[in-house]
Amino acid sequence: MNIIKRELEDYRVLLRNIPSLVITLFIVSVIMMNLLANKEFISVRYLALDCGFALSWVSFLCMDMICKRFGPKAAAKVSILAMAVNLCVCMIFWLLCQSPGMWGEFYTTGNMEVNDALNATFGGSWYVVLGSSTAMVCAAITNSFINQTVASRMKSDGFGAFAARSYVSTGIAQFVDNLVFATIVSLHFFGWTWTQVIICSITGAVMELLCEVVFSPVGYRVSKGWEKEKVGEGYLDYRRSLKTAKQGA
Repeated sequence: MNIIKRELEDYRVLLRNIPSLVITLFIVSVIMMNLLANKEFISVRYLALDCGFALSWVSFLCMDMICKRFGPKAAAKVSILAMAVNLCVCMIFWLLCQSPGMWGEFYTTGNMEVNDALNATFGGSWYVVLGSSTAMVCAAITNSFINQTVASRMKSDGFGAFAARSYVSTGIAQFVDNLVFATIVSLHFFGWTWTQVIICSITGAVMELLCEVVFSPVGYRVSKGWEKEKVGEGYLDYRRSLKTAKQGA
C-alpha cells in the first residue's frame, strides 16, 4: 500500500511539473496514431505501412524530451498514462458505436455498409486494442531505458548527444513497438507471414525515425529551454529528497 501511495504521489508531482502542452501532444498523438493505424498507407507483398506512422514519432519525441529533463522513469510513467487514456477513449468509442444512430456519412451516401464500416473502425476490435497497448508499454520502457543508457555514456550535453540518445532509443523502440503489434495482431489475425512482420517492423521503424530526425532540433531546443527556465524543478527536488531519505535510512 505504501508503494502505491508513493507512486501516486510521484505521479501527482510529476504531472504538475511537466508542461501541459507536452502531455497533451503526447496523449493526442497516441490516440490518433492508434486510430489512423486502421488505414493503410502502402501495402505490397513485403512492405506495408499504416497511416499511424505519420504521428507515432510525436509520442517518441515527447518521451525523449521528458527523459532528458525528468529522467527515464518519468517518461515511462507518462507513457503508461497516455496508454490508460487511450484505453478509456477506445472504450468510449466502442460503447457509443453500439448505439442505433447513424453516422453523418450515412446521410450523404445512403449506404448502410458505410455506417457499419465506421462503427467497426471507431469501435475497434479487442485484439487491436490489446496489441497496441502491449506494444506501447514495451516500446516506452525500451525507449526510456536505452535513452538513459546512451546518455550516461555521453560526455557533452549538446545537440549531438541529444540526437544520439534520441535516434538510437527511438529506432530500437519503434522496431519493438511495430514488432510486438504485428506479432500479436497482424500475424495471428491478418494472416501475415513472419517475413512480412519483420520487414514491416523494420520499415516502419525507419520511416518513423526519419520523421523524428526532422523535428529533433525542435525537441532539443524545447528541452534546453526547460533547463534554462528551471521548468520541472519541483519534481527534480522531490526526487532528490526521496533519494536523500533512502540514503539516510
